[in-house]
Amino acid sequence: MQVRPEGTTVRPPAVAGLFYPADPARLRAEVSGLLAEAEPAAPARLRPKALIAPHAGYAYSGAVAAASFAALAEGAARAIRRVVVIGPSHHAAFRGIAAPTAEAFATPLGRVPVDREALSGLAHLRFVGLADGPHAPEHALEVELPFLQLRLGAFAAVPLLVGEANPEEVAEVLRRLWGGPETLVVVSSDLSHFHDHATARRCDAATAAAIERGDWAGLGPGDACGFRAIAGLLVEARRRGLAAQRLALRNSGDVPAGSRERVVGYGAWAFEEAAR
Repeated sequence: MQVRPEGTTVRPPAVAGLFYPADPARLRAEVSGLLAEAEPAAPARLRPKALIAPHAGYAYSGAVAAASFAALAEGAARAIRRVVVIGPSHHAAFRGIAAPTAEAFATPLGRVPVDREALSGLAHLRFVGLADGPHAPEHALEVELPFLQLRLGAFAAVPLLVGEANPEEVAEVLRRLWGGPETLVVVSSDLSHFHDHATARRCDAATAAAIERGDWAGLGPGDACGFRAIAGLLVEARRRGLAAQRLALRNSGDVPAGSRERVVGYGAWAFEEAAR
């Protein structure tokens, strides 16, 4: 990808007031409530290295996203200082993986600094480039940040959007950013789109089974909008001997606001490393 340093210092929120509340107090209350509701079902003392979480409006996918972030045990959360947030580009088509030039991403809860040093370590990869255009309107990474801000407190982000990249390329980026307990990987993806409720449940169950088998080659665009990012994580997880643990699997038809005629699927998974 061509390097295009066209960015501004802070990337402002694009979907505040649409996917989640724009008012800081309302946002904090909503995310805190979602996390509190997810806590009782969260696995005890889980120390995930990587998570898969959905990225729709909180009214639809917030409970499933909360199931993912609630799985972070307090000790693990305290250790995390950097989060690689990677997901699909919904608005721009490009080859490779796009990193922003911004120094921070803003949400109503404040600014999240971007780990420029980590991104500079990817600069020699021919399929990674700087491009702010795809990031400007994109919700896939942004909607994960308020959950991380409340769960982790202070951290730096490595925001990456995946375009036409193959799973091995995604896996190579994750391998270089993997780090230790200070680094968490969050893959942002919804599952099937716009089936009726019953069909979506069947499709998403098959996708969930593929993720849990580590069958990255069996995933396609009809299974998950972020299938490339998920597949790349599965490639690297297999290399490291990690398997996906399911935390939640639902769709937009399972919430009061959602129709069952045309739904979007959501899933949450954790990948845990052995204690060091």
